[in-house]
Amino acid sequence: MKLWLLGTGTPTPSLRRMCSGYVVRVGETYIVFDHGFGAHHRLLELGIRATEVSHAFFSHHHYDHMGDYPRLLLTRWDQGAGKIDELDVYGPPPLKLITERLIADDGAFGPDLVSRTENQASIDVYHARGGQGMRARPAPRLHELTADAAVQAPGWTVRVAPVNHFAPHLVSYGYRLDADGQSFVYSGDTGPSRALGELARDCDVLVHMCHYMSGTAPSKTFAAFTMGHRELAEMAAEANVRNLVISHVTEQFDHPGLREQIVRDVAEIYKGNIFFGEDCMEIPFTAPCPVKLD
Repeated sequence: MKLWLLGTGTPTPSLRRMCSGYVVRVGETYIVFDHGFGAHHRLLELGIRATEVSHAFFSHHHYDHMGDYPRLLLTRWDQGAGKIDELDVYGPPPLKLITERLIADDGAFGPDLVSRTENQASIDVYHARGGQGMRARPAPRLHELTADAAVQAPGWTVRVAPVNHFAPHLVSYGYRLDADGQSFVYSGDTGPSRALGELARDCDVLVHMCHYMSGTAPSKTFAAFTMGHRELAEMAAEANVRNLVISHVTEQFDHPGLREQIVRDVAEIYKGNIFFGEDCMEIPFTAPCPVKLD
């Protein structure tokens, strides 16, 4: 497997950190985990086309985790010109309702889709791209997951765990992808979660939100629904994670000196490999290795 960080930031606007998004390659299959605003731009920077993405998993329905969902869905449909399978989309409810409100006749992109499937100028472009006959509307395969679900596909499996984030207003999940003897766990957004800790046990890579410096949470609710850096270190150590990626980084500590302090504090508790995530960073599934001295 290969893993790239598309967006390591938060809802706070940033030119350096896009909103949450990650992409994994398993063989020739590209799987997206969350696709917040700006994540699709990073996908393009990595040279990965929307038409190459076949599956998308969403952890929850905050806009910084799915703002670029319509861009992925519509670009993939438009550029695919009817020659590729429909996108498989997974996530908590109300995924189906959200998608309907995007692409139904009375949805946000309804007028656009009507024009692209009925206007001759758009049909000409469709045929020029290799499409044949009448143009069908996008019809993604939507899978609303339960908290104990498992998704199996040739060569890989994704398992689900419920996590602690903005309940009861949102349903939020973490995911574990296993393929080729390697494992990737993505927390989504969460505070301390026993279920996620079990899901992450002995995994090769854990990408986890690190939202604030421990001890500075403004309320008990905030600390329950988001993760501080020391709590994250304790969870990763308990789960025996091999590689820990700090992501969903806030402006609170995203400054020279403070980033290093976070890594130092985490290393006092967690003894595996630590990555302070940056957009477009590729994360190894083994230990980081030095390169040739030049």
